[in-house]
Amino acid sequence: MTSSADRPLLFLDVDGPLIPFGRPGGYPTYDVECEPRGAASNPLLARLNPAYGPRLSALPCDLVWATTWMADANECIAPRLGLPELPVVSWPEAYDDERGGLHWKTRALVAYAAGRPFAWVDDEITDIDRAWATAHAQGPVLLHRVDPGQGLTEADFAALEGWLRAAGRGLSA
Repeated sequence: MTSSADRPLLFLDVDGPLIPFGRPGGYPTYDVECEPRGAASNPLLARLNPAYGPRLSALPCDLVWATTWMADANECIAPRLGLPELPVVSWPEAYDDERGGLHWKTRALVAYAAGRPFAWVDDEITDIDRAWATAHAQGPVLLHRVDPGQGLTEADFAALEGWLRAAGRGLSA
């Protein structure tokens, strides 16, 4: 049996992957039975597809918020998706080499993973981040860029599930 410490991590960004933006013509909105405190003040939360929660929960990994929403993700996002409270990555001050194109989250996520396999879902991932994470992580990594105009799609879920299952079995993907 695989212990939680052996399961891959899935770092989740909110804006872009879970709350799509930037597409002309608008987005579908969703009504939810559970309206978290403070959610009414942010109209973008209506773009959260409640079907994402069960899909994310079914993935063979431990979910972690990797977003500037920080703890607010547990207060405003998780209840709308039916997710439990998740761990949240704390962001350090900016690193000097980010001027060279490395995303400001990349180093912190590799450090947080501490050798565990991990996937990171974000709309700002570049090849520079992929190369750096592959060179510095102690386990398999998948940096999966999501189109912010679409948010998570069936293809994204399929890619994540396949990679997470392989990584959980100790296979490099």
